[in-house]
Amino acid sequence: MSAKFRDYYQTLGVSKSASAAEIKTAFRKLARQHHPDTAKDKKEAEEKFKEVNEAYEVLGDPEKRKRYDDYGADWQHGPQAGGGVPRRGGFRPAPGPQGSEEDFSFGGTGFSDFFEQMFGGRRGGFGGIPQRGQDVEADIMVTLEEALHGSSRQVSFRRGSSKKLETYTVKIPKGIREGQRIRLAGQGGTGAGGAGAGDLFLRVKFQRHPDFEIEGANLLYELDIPAWDAVLGCSVTVPTLGGRVKLKIPAGTQTGKKFRLTGMGLPEGATTRGDLYAVVGISIPENPSAEEKALWEKIEALNR
Repeated sequence: MSAKFRDYYQTLGVSKSASAAEIKTAFRKLARQHHPDTAKDKKEAEEKFKEVNEAYEVLGDPEKRKRYDDYGADWQHGPQAGGGVPRRGGFRPAPGPQGSEEDFSFGGTGFSDFFEQMFGGRRGGFGGIPQRGQDVEADIMVTLEEALHGSSRQVSFRRGSSKKLETYTVKIPKGIREGQRIRLAGQGGTGAGGAGAGDLFLRVKFQRHPDFEIEGANLLYELDIPAWDAVLGCSVTVPTLGGRVKLKIPAGTQTGKKFRLTGMGLPEGATTRGDLYAVVGISIPENPSAEEKALWEKIEALNR
């Protein structure tokens, strides 16, 4: 049974012609709205937050968006990356020389079956006889908080048509990076002729955060302040992975100015962390009132 198609444009509430900037803005708005830390119904918000993240994972990536747009609801008839074929579950291995393959379906990775089928990874096939089992690869969604503190997650999967659900506790180590793989030795495809089983690899994808962009171990936060606060100076609160902190903005701050909050990024070593940078953007009134416009004109006159 195939996974149900997901309309990612509908999830984010944008048109198919939406620009990258419009998609990013829509994601941030919905991510803040449904972030489990602020929502009243945390269980419902967590599911919605995952849906919004998955949609942005695809539409926010030009390559994934193109593949998604090329095939749309007819995605099962499009060529899958790596030479695999659409199959039920999170892994579609490319056939080896013997044409042998084993079908897996996943749960607990944070991604839908549709995402796993269309964008999930796949590994090499069998060699000679006896044949070692195939290595299996799937994506697992990891929050920035899990990357910061580490965690344990329950991941489940079924092999082929088996009714048996296999569940394993997966340890997500503190300081893990996006793109790293967590290995479950011997949990991949079944070997043939007495050879051992392959391995299961879970490839880490960071869950998108409504406030932060990631640059290595550093985090970037877009801090928008009114023009008058940039001119006169002010105090603001900035979100971090450990809660909000106060930040003093000096008078005369220019747009693009970066304020460094040392050690408030992601882990980059056993005992060290990257930094958090608050990047200033200056907000200008879009539709100033007549009174506001008069005040701006007065300021302009004083600076001639």
